[in-house]
Amino acid sequence: MNRLCSLILLSSYAATTVSSTTIAEIQGPAFRSPLVGQTVHNVTGLVTAKGPSGFYIAEQRVPDIRISNGLSIFTTSTAVLNQVTVGDVISLSGIVAEFRSSTAPNDLFLTEINSPSSIVVLSSNNNVTPLVLGKDRSPPTQQLSSLDVGPDGFLSAPNNISRVETVNATLQPEKYGLDFWESLEGQLVTIPQPVAINFENSFGEFWVYGAWPVTGKNNRGGLSITFGPDGIPDANPETIIIGTPLDKTKNPKVAVGFGLTDITGVVTYQFGFFYVLPLTAPSVVSMPSPVVPPTTLTTSNDECVLTFGDYNVENMAPNSAHLPTVASHIAVHLRTPDLMFVQEIQDNSGPTDDGTVIANVTLTNLVNAIAKASNVTYSFIEIAPVDGQDGGQPGGNIRQAYLYRPEKLNLVPGSPVGTALDKTEITGPPGKPILSFNPGRIEPASGAWNASRKPLVAAWQTALGHQVFTVNLHLASKGGSSSTQGDARPPVNSPLDARTSQVKLVADFVGTILAKDINANIIVAGDFNEYLQTRSVYEPLTALLTDIDEVAGIPPVERYSYVFDQNSEQLDHAFISDVIKTRGAEFEHIHVNNWSPTFTARVSDHDPSVGRILVC
Repeated sequence: MNRLCSLILLSSYAATTVSSTTIAEIQGPAFRSPLVGQTVHNVTGLVTAKGPSGFYIAEQRVPDIRISNGLSIFTTSTAVLNQVTVGDVISLSGIVAEFRSSTAPNDLFLTEINSPSSIVVLSSNNNVTPLVLGKDRSPPTQQLSSLDVGPDGFLSAPNNISRVETVNATLQPEKYGLDFWESLEGQLVTIPQPVAINFENSFGEFWVYGAWPVTGKNNRGGLSITFGPDGIPDANPETIIIGTPLDKTKNPKVAVGFGLTDITGVVTYQFGFFYVLPLTAPSVVSMPSPVVPPTTLTTSNDECVLTFGDYNVENMAPNSAHLPTVASHIAVHLRTPDLMFVQEIQDNSGPTDDGTVIANVTLTNLVNAIAKASNVTYSFIEIAPVDGQDGGQPGGNIRQAYLYRPEKLNLVPGSPVGTALDKTEITGPPGKPILSFNPGRIEPASGAWNASRKPLVAAWQTALGHQVFTVNLHLASKGGSSSTQGDARPPVNSPLDARTSQVKLVADFVGTILAKDINANIIVAGDFNEYLQTRSVYEPLTALLTDIDEVAGIPPVERYSYVFDQNSEQLDHAFISDVIKTRGAEFEHIHVNNWSPTFTARVSDHDPSVGRILVC
């Protein structure tokens, strides 16, 4: 689509003509220009950068930090672009516009001049001096927007109750991240000593922070989602995406913790986020060690000691290329825990949509590969879903499964194995809860699980009869969520209502176990697809169980299993009952995937974890 056809002007073109206008007057102190739709003349500025879609000009900074002194001049005309050179001081005329693509209604608007004309070069070969971030200005470190109201900040519910561009608030760049980057829109900036905090995307773009104050910094150099000192989740607004270089050089491949040469470029907004478009590509100058140490939490001959692992193995089919590597992770890095919670096991035909639902071949191949790497042979259990009803890759019928070491524990006998539609319930006398189906599923007919995985529940016992209940989760994915730097505030967290309902059903089930036996050993673990900082989702569950990271004393900045956009974040969790908490528990996140030196070296987008508890 022609970009100009997508242009959205926020006022009529029945334009007022302004005889002479400054960049500061065009930018103004709010998100939208006060002069949008007007034709302006004699706009004067220094050309700071050029690219294939226009150039950027700047004037002397004004004392008001809310107002950017830079401005984007949009044009794809070679004739126009050839009229200006970086270092020229020019004057021009044009139409003030606020642009966002018609295909991205949740983007913020970008202030620019369209149809530039009457360009006059007033002088050439002038010095171009960028604003140095961390020296001249530093971004705030916790909140994104004043519109993210609620106790959970940018994660508060309900979502999308206001819009940045509708409110058009006066900027508060010293407090809010969106306001800070908006106040630099169109300006040339330098990011000193940038550190990458994610892998590059398919366009070669990646997130960084520079030599300025940051919060949530983990020992790898990434920024983790944590709670701020006021109890509000920290959104890490001090980060920025490095986009495609304006000189068409190619950005390097990066990973979390990679150090880079200084980056100088212009601040813009596109594709749902604020960017810096570098004048030229930076280079990698340092990288952390790719060595991932194995867990220290090993299995034991002591019957009271139980080790368990959790791993989302990302669309594993019988012939998946990453299956041997995952098996090696379980054998070498996780040290073959007594019990494995696994998610995203595909059926025996993988993504082929042929009606197959059982995954015994997939699980057998995984178990055999682990045995080859470790001489430990697991048994496994699964419940095959109804074809096409549990979401995930079409045809794959992903499900949760357990791998277990039969020399250490087995299913409690006496109950039948459930099917996809069987609802397992708690029966038995007081003090002795029994699953009506073992393994079984929690409320599989509930609408809360539409196109989502139903929890896999099992009751286990050791040789001496010590019992443990486990719930293996893979809640509804975040597909359909909006950009954290978009127009909707708080950002859309999709499907928040579904995950909230799913957690409530799990909590109700756990409550029925505890009602029978307050001292029951219970572990609820898996891929929750939600941060613990979204407290509204977890309230029913955290009223009954405790996050094992908390019990194990893992520093909040080291609680992550996933890296996405600017954040190291935790989607995979384990919760334990009070009786296990009282005895003490250990837990470790094993970053075999998110510490990979390249994106392609990862075999899953999740990191596994290992826990060790006492069951007697």
